[in-house]
Amino acid sequence: MRLTGVSLPSTPISGVASLAAVPPRRQYAVTPLALPAVCPAVIPLSVNQCGARMNPLRPSSGKRRTVSLETLAAHHFNQQRTVVMQQKEYNRYHQGWQRPFYGSRAEKEEYRKEIRDLLKRQMLEKWEQQRQLRSSLSREAEEAQEADRLALSRDFQQNVAHAQILRTFRDENKRLMEQIWHQRSLSRLQETTRERELLQYNPLNWSGTLK
Repeated sequence: MRLTGVSLPSTPISGVASLAAVPPRRQYAVTPLALPAVCPAVIPLSVNQCGARMNPLRPSSGKRRTVSLETLAAHHFNQQRTVVMQQKEYNRYHQGWQRPFYGSRAEKEEYRKEIRDLLKRQMLEKWEQQRQLRSSLSREAEEAQEADRLALSRDFQQNVAHAQILRTFRDENKRLMEQIWHQRSLSRLQETTRERELLQYNPLNWSGTLK
């Protein structure tokens, strides 16, 4: 059994109409990605070689900050700078242990010499600290002895002055008491003399009968 072919009518396509139907594409201004050069992690490495940390919100170009400010370059620079600093610290830490284990004979001997010099310097510093401590303790002891001597001398002078004051007070009281006693004796003598004179001029026993 044979099927007869069916032919479908084709729609003609015009090239001009198809181009007119496609909307035009918008063109955007793309800011070029200008990444600053970052130095490799070479030992010895200074952080200043890579420059200071950049502030993404304050570009160094001096342009005015706008809403379309892109901070990709600044963040990339800060990230690379952090990586370089980490590499530097890693190499610095591991290079300290490289010479005594994996270095040559001269490097090992130099490392031992540095250790010996470091120990000698530490011993000298410790001896100097002990000497300063002993000198400070002796100076404090001398100052304490001098303060004790001055305190004893001051107490002795105060005791002498107090004894002198008490002695003066005693002598003055003695003089006043002797003066009072002398005045009393004089007053009694004067009174007795006056009574005798009165008895001579005005006797109580005119007739002499009282014996």
